[in-house]
Amino acid sequence: QVQLVESGGGLVQPGGSLRLSCKSTGGIFSVYAMAWYRQVPGKERELVAFITARSRTGYDDSVKGRFTISRDNSQRKLYLQMNSVKSKDMAVYYCSRGNTDEGDFTNWGQGTQVTVSS
Repeated sequence: QVQLVESGGGLVQPGGSLRLSCKSTGGIFSVYAMAWYRQVPGKERELVAFITARSRTGYDDSVKGRFTISRDNSQRKLYLQMNSVKSKDMAVYYCSRGNTDEGDFTNWGQGTQVTVSS
């Protein structure tokens, strides 16, 4: 049973930076795709970025050029570097593990809150 624990959320000023981390336990980390999603109250959870087992990455248009997803298979960790943060980035961010090397994200962490405020 995979367990995902996010950390690194908090308060950030507009234009600032934040780095989210996700630690995975259980199962084999390196063979699965990983992703970051986010959700605001009243809206559906949306995909922010993904990274496949072969480290191919993809981003939502709203974060391209500002966010970077990466993984450290030796540490079983997933990261999201958030730069030039905007008010619209405020949300609960969730780490997700795929069921394949390319996607099928159905395993979730508990989430970490990112608050953007000056």
